[in-house]
Parts: sequence; C-alpha cells; structure tokens
Amino acid sequence: MGLINPAPVVGGNAEKAPCSSLERMVVAASRLLQNGQMVLVGTGLPLVGATLAKHVHAPKMTVVMEAVAFDSKPFALPFCVADARGVYRTPWMPTAVEVMGQFLQNRRIDVGFLGGAQVDKYGNLNSTCMGSYLHPEKRFEGSGGACDIAVLSGKTIIIMVHEKRRFVEQVDYITSPGWKCRDHRTGRLVDRRELGMWGGPSAVVSTMGVMKFDPESHEMYVDEYFADLGVTLGAMKENTGFDIRIDGARPAPPPKAEELEVLRTVVDPEGIFMKY
Repeated sequence: MGLINPAPVVGGNAEKAPCSSLERMVVAASRLLQNGQMVLVGTGLPLVGATLAKHVHAPKMTVVMEAVAFDSKPFALPFCVADARGVYRTPWMPTAVEVMGQFLQNRRIDVGFLGGAQVDKYGNLNSTCMGSYLHPEKRFEGSGGACDIAVLSGKTIIIMVHEKRRFVEQVDYITSPGWKCRDHRTGRLVDRRELGMWGGPSAVVSTMGVMKFDPESHEMYVDEYFADLGVTLGAMKENTGFDIRIDGARPAPPPKAEELEVLRTVVDPEGIFMKY
C-alpha cells in the first residue's frame, strides 16, 4: 500500500527530534510484517505501521482495508479504513462481505493487525466498553470487523499504549478473542480451537516493548523491551495488571534513521495518528 513516492529522501529529520514512545511502538510493530503477506489492517496505528512496513522493508506485502481497498497506493494517509482517500490507485474495491466472507473465511489473510482499549494475558482484546456492558463507564466504537479478523486471520498482531489499566488480568468485554476465551454455554475459559477458531495472537506491541505468547500456556510474556527509551523490565511489570514473565527478555534493536524519516515525512507527515 505504498504512497505515490515510494523512495523518499532520507536525511536529517530523523536526527532532529528524539524518537517518541509512540513512534517506537509503530516501528517495532512494522518490523513484524513481511514481504508476501496479506495483511488486514484496522483503523489508526495498524494502518500507520503497515504503511511504514510497505515503504521500508516489505514492498511486496498486500494491505487490505476492511471496507474500501485492496493493495491501494493512497496519495495521503487515510484517517480510517473506510476513508475514500484509501482507494487511490487501488486495483479493486472489495465490499466488507467479500473481505470478511471470502478472504478471511477462506484463510487468505496471513495477519490481522488490530488496536484496542484493553488486552489480557491471553490476548483477548476489548474495543467495546469499560465496565459492565449494560452500564458501561465508557463505550468505544466497538468491533467493526475486529472480531472476524481475530477469529479468522492466520495470526493477529495487537498494538496499544502500555498502561496498567489497559493490560489487565481479564478484559471487561471480549471484542476480539485471544488464545483463551469464555464459552458462553458454560462460562469457563477454553482454548480458542475448542470453539472452532484458527490462528491466534502472535504479538502485542506497546509503548514499552514487544510481548509474545508461550506456545504451551498461551500466556503473554515480554520478548523485547525498549531500553533505548529508558524502559526497564521492572517498569514493564509495574505497568502490567497481571504477573507477566520477563525472563529471557532482551533489548529491542533501536529504530533506524530511515524508519523514522519515512514515518515522519512520508507515512504520517500531518501527525494524524502520530501526534508530532
């Protein structure tokens, strides 16, 4: 989904301002995407991270936006996945039924890239409400296609700010199922595969580091932390609402000048999502 200028001049802008935690998170998330993958992106930071990957290291990655475009080359960054700017130079404008019914259900989507308000240790994602569903403290935009994407993609990558109120023992509402979720028939936690789902969360990228999931227990653990921003493993545990494993965690490679330059001057120069 590259923009019109696929080869921006890499210069001094990346040197002029220190890397923010928001930029650090987007760069780390973009590195998890690869050439040849078909990636279904959600609104906001997933769209930014996928566009960055397309420019820097994965030009042959296909980006699909839920309700508007297939592998487009927008003139400017769309502000959501239904923004008409996203259709510029797209070879095809699929409907939501075609994306969800054909691509997802036929296992054609390699990666679902999502954001949310809460995540728990099994990768369950909440973008519906805080508190009780019937009497919420705050209600969000809801699922859109996020439930379908989490259920039917080959794997899921989650991106979100790292705070204790967001990384919780149990999400207030399961919008997008993770590795273990509640069977509505019994109320017990069951493996997603018992409920007929494939795929599952692969990584959670936050403003503090990259978390992955144990292949046996499916519980989240810290894989990398952003030592270049001054993040410590102790701080990560302190800002996580459940006991998260940190043994084996390593400092993440810092951003390259090219990644920051492209992010700031080509992908989101207006600061629509990056808030410069």
